[in-house]
Amino acid sequence: MAADTLYEIIDPRFSGKIVGSARLEELCTGFRWTEGPVWFSDHDCLYFSDIPNQRVMRYLPADNSVSTYLAASNFANGHTRDRQGRLVSCEHGTRRVTRTELDGSITVLADRFEGRRLNSPNDVVVKSDGSIWFTDPTYGIISDYEGFTAPPEQPVHGVYRIDGDSGAVTLVANDFVQPNGLAFSPDEQLLYVADSGGSRETGGPRHVRVFAVSEDGRTLSGGKVFCEIENGVPDGFRIDSDGWMWCSSADGVDVFDTDGTLCGRIRVPQRAANLTFGGPRRNRLFITATTSLYAIYVNARGVQTS
Repeated sequence: MAADTLYEIIDPRFSGKIVGSARLEELCTGFRWTEGPVWFSDHDCLYFSDIPNQRVMRYLPADNSVSTYLAASNFANGHTRDRQGRLVSCEHGTRRVTRTELDGSITVLADRFEGRRLNSPNDVVVKSDGSIWFTDPTYGIISDYEGFTAPPEQPVHGVYRIDGDSGAVTLVANDFVQPNGLAFSPDEQLLYVADSGGSRETGGPRHVRVFAVSEDGRTLSGGKVFCEIENGVPDGFRIDSDGWMWCSSADGVDVFDTDGTLCGRIRVPQRAANLTFGGPRRNRLFITATTSLYAIYVNARGVQTS
């Protein structure tokens, strides 16, 4: 894609966030719906989900190869990495959040709240205190394409916190239509959460909200709208080291400053679902978009989380 059609510069400051000579690369294709990219720096690889095919894939930049890391993935969607280097995953099929231990065994971190099954955990992040935060919309139980059709048992579509020490699960936000991607600010004083309710509900939310994290790191307050997505809905996003947000949309990747002002866009040929920063300097943006995995070098660095 040529530079004049690849980038949309809305605010001049966005020019400082991109590499003019960089091009969008399609790394691999042939999937059904890609999601949940997570970078493992010590393995020099990217893991991502192909949800309908029930696979977690592994991409190796060293030889530009892709392989199946995990088959029968229980319709795994979002992933992250904890502070001990373990893969943490949201599974639509089993309606749970799991952790893959270093020996390959699976630990269930959450599958119920107040005695009822979760809806379908979607995306997940880990805070520096070891707590795990995840969203729980109903995307995995509204059809058999990305999970198993089933009635919701939870009265809300919430955002939850798993305590890093006790493992206790608490509900930290309960007023979303469909909570989706989430990420902390670099100083972890703010938590951003997408609401993609507009994907299935006419007039539904297509925005990202921002919450203040309490001093003890256990609760949230506020929740005002931080930014709106003009085309499509916000799904997954990441925050760079300057606090700017890089958010998926139907157009590609929308980039917002710390005030929620849309500054620019990277156009992607397919609908973007999620993204993450990777590479040795965390300046390569990996984008999962419908049937393909894309990447582009940018003049920004993702927040170091592990």
